[in-house]
Amino acid sequence: MGTIGRFALLGTSLALVAGAIGTTAAQAADGGAGDITIDKVVVNGGKPVVVGTTKVVSAKVSVTATDDSGIAETTYISASGPTPNYAQIWADDGDITCVEVSATTSTCSGTLTFDPQASTGFVDNNAAATWNLRTLVSANDLDYIHRDAATTFKVQRASQLTVNASPEPVKKGKTITVTGKLSRANWEDNKYHGYTNQSVKLQFRKKGSSTYTTVKTIKSNSTGNLKTTLTASTDGYFRYSFAGTATTPAANATGDFVDVQ
Repeated sequence: MGTIGRFALLGTSLALVAGAIGTTAAQAADGGAGDITIDKVVVNGGKPVVVGTTKVVSAKVSVTATDDSGIAETTYISASGPTPNYAQIWADDGDITCVEVSATTSTCSGTLTFDPQASTGFVDNNAAATWNLRTLVSANDLDYIHRDAATTFKVQRASQLTVNASPEPVKKGKTITVTGKLSRANWEDNKYHGYTNQSVKLQFRKKGSSTYTTVKTIKSNSTGNLKTTLTASTDGYFRYSFAGTATTPAANATGDFVDVQ
């Protein structure tokens, strides 16, 4: 089956893969037997998984577990967001590798992949949400533990932010117009669309300085466009800065230099 780490439709795919405790990865409840424990689960280094419109995004997952007899394997690592979005990997496919930390503890790792253009499934924008990470780990003495939400992580729609300050050059005391656009990935047509009604900061960095300071805060319009004006005073760089939301990461535009004469 290979690594199945793409946004895909639930149903047929999950029906084909049964977990070791007699049900599918997506349907199994918390449970286990013996004294085995899951000590730590990390997805993508603790950072949100940010997906754009074209490139496949990989996210490493590590599951650290302990049992007095030692860890035999992590059978599967299964991530699920709002239906029908999921991604998973299986030990039977050779996609999960376990490394002993000690005689009783091992860390098992695999890679989830998220493909916004997967041919076997389709994801809508509801996938930008908090996902559950499920896993089943077994020990050498046949103890096992399953957690339906061993941890959670966020999947986000990639963002883009532009800026243009004009005219260039400009006379001191004259008006500078700063335009730009805030957009984010749309997984339904694999294009970037304007992110509307979002607060964005206009920031300025004086020539010779390394620090941006906020000049004012404005909101993106109904198409994600940004526009504001201010009075020219000194040479420097203008940029727009977006703090991000739960579904969309922060973004800073590349500074645009204005020569004030």
